[in-house]
Amino acid sequence: MAGAFLLFGPEASRAQGRLEAQYEATLAGIPVGKGSWTVDIGEEAFSASAQGGTAGLLKAFSGGSGSGASQGRIVNGIPVATSYSATTTTAKKSETIRMVLAGGTIKDSAIEPEPPVDADRIPVTDAHKKGVFDPMTGSLLRVPGNAELMSPDVCRTSAGVFDGRMRYDLKLDFKRVEMVKAERGYHGPALVCAVYFVPIAGYIPDRPVIKYLAAQRNIEIAFAPIAGTRLLVPFRMTIPTPLGQAMLEATSFVTTAAPPRVAKTQ
Repeated sequence: MAGAFLLFGPEASRAQGRLEAQYEATLAGIPVGKGSWTVDIGEEAFSASAQGGTAGLLKAFSGGSGSGASQGRIVNGIPVATSYSATTTTAKKSETIRMVLAGGTIKDSAIEPEPPVDADRIPVTDAHKKGVFDPMTGSLLRVPGNAELMSPDVCRTSAGVFDGRMRYDLKLDFKRVEMVKAERGYHGPALVCAVYFVPIAGYIPDRPVIKYLAAQRNIEIAFAPIAGTRLLVPFRMTIPTPLGQAMLEATSFVTTAAPPRVAKTQ
């Protein structure tokens, strides 16, 4: 699912903040990978970057690692991406996806090396590339200015995402509010949303993993706030699998508010 979830309301904000998080991935309780995610929300611009790799038992089978980054502007308090890149590396190959965005439209995208054409893959049209988010910006949940951070309505949203290859929708719904605690950093409430994956284009319909994800009704994400902003980011994600529960959870979630700049007076 390439890490995307999300969405945003129209209210303006001058809020600024930073998140530095470390995550651990487990499968049926067994550690299989680790990663990190940094998000910087400024007054006029934002940046987000992530990296991670498989570990333990999973490394013996795949030995994969990856990194991603998104940058853009803050428009009326909302992060609007202008560029996105992601690189994945395994023992067999390395692949990089790059995208240029403008106002929610994919202006340019490329996969290097260029993958072979598969006649079974549903084509992505220009229309599919409008009104979408990259996977990383799509992972940020925007709370309207008049809503409580943990309001059920914040979960009731959907987003179109394009990851450079596949176009899909993520539909969210409210499940509950619960307390979470990282080993380092955040200890407080998290907004838990159900997530439904709807493939649109750029995928091969007969792929078992696509069918499995689209049929799931028990995927959920717990969102926690970035201090000083009205943005929530994933603290924990759980997906049922045939091998047991897959979970990505923050072990460190350090978030700090940056004071807004004050205009100088004469």
